[in-house]
Amino acid sequence: MSLDPLIAAWLEQTKDAPPPASLAELRAATETGLRQLHGPLEDVAAIRDYVLPGEHALTVRAYVPAAADTDQPLPAIVFAHGGGWCLCSLDLYDNPCRALANATGCVVFSVDYRLAPEHKFPVPLEDFYTALCWIAEHAAALGIDARRLAVAGDSAGGNLAAAAALMARDQAGPALAHQLLLYPALDFAFDTPSYQRHAEGFSLTREAMRFCWSAYLNEPSDGMQPYAAPLRAASFKDLPPATVLVCEYDPLHDEGAAYAQRLRDAGVAADCVQLDGMIHASMHMLGLTPQARGLFDVAGLAMRKAMAM
Repeated sequence: MSLDPLIAAWLEQTKDAPPPASLAELRAATETGLRQLHGPLEDVAAIRDYVLPGEHALTVRAYVPAAADTDQPLPAIVFAHGGGWCLCSLDLYDNPCRALANATGCVVFSVDYRLAPEHKFPVPLEDFYTALCWIAEHAAALGIDARRLAVAGDSAGGNLAAAAALMARDQAGPALAHQLLLYPALDFAFDTPSYQRHAEGFSLTREAMRFCWSAYLNEPSDGMQPYAAPLRAASFKDLPPATVLVCEYDPLHDEGAAYAQRLRDAGVAADCVQLDGMIHASMHMLGLTPQARGLFDVAGLAMRKAMAM
C-alpha cells in the first residue's frame, strides 16, 4: 500500500533538517525527535529498576502491564532498545516499553546496555545476554515464569535479541519461549532489494546504517560473525520460535523476512508480518499516526499466543 500519509507529511517536514555535527549532537537530536512522536504516556501497574551486581552496574527497568494478575508468575520479555547500537536510551524507550507491556501482557525488562562506539561489539551483546541470564536466574524473585521467557528488540535491539537467542542455544543458556524482532538489523550487508528501494527518503537511510555498523564493529570482518550478524548463522536449528515484524518502507525489510524464512527452513516456527505503509522506528510513532498501533496489536497477539495466555 502507499506510505502512511501522516508519516509522509512528517518526512516532508523534516527532510531539510541540518545533519548533526557530532555523535553527541546526533544522540541529542534522536532523543528529542523520537520523543516528540510518542503521544500520551501509557499507564502500567508498576515500574521497577534493578541494578545488576558486577563491575558495570548494569540497569534493567521492569514494566508490569496494567492488567496484570500479579498473584501468579507472569510471562516476561527481555527487551533491547534500538538506535544503531550507538544511540537512544532506557528513558527514551519508556513509553514504547509501557505500550509493549500492556499489549503483550508480559513484564518487559528493558536493558540499559552500554553503547558503541565507546563500547564496541561484543560489549552491547554481552550486556544484554548478562541481563537475560540474570533475569532467568532470578525469575521467582522477580515474579515471572522462567518457562515463559522471551527476547525482543527493535532495529539494532532486534539484532541483540536474535544474537542472544543464538548464544543461549550455543552456550546452554536460558530456555527461551519466543523471540520478537521488530524491524531488526540482522546482516552486515547493504545490497538487498529493500536497501535499493529505500536507500534514502524514508528516515532511515543506507548511509545511516553504514555509520551505525561502523560504530558497532571493531573492524568489517566482525560483521561476518553470527553473533554480530545473526542472519549469517551456520544453523538455525533449535532456536526459539519467532515473530518478525518488518516495515514496508524500510531498508531493513528484506533481512527480517530472510531471517524468518531461514528459521522456517530449519524447522523452527516463525511468522513474518509486514506493517503496511510504515517506516523504520514505527514503535515510536503512536503520537504521529494511529496506524503505528498495528505494531503493538501484532506483537500482542503473537506474544499472548506464544505464552499461552
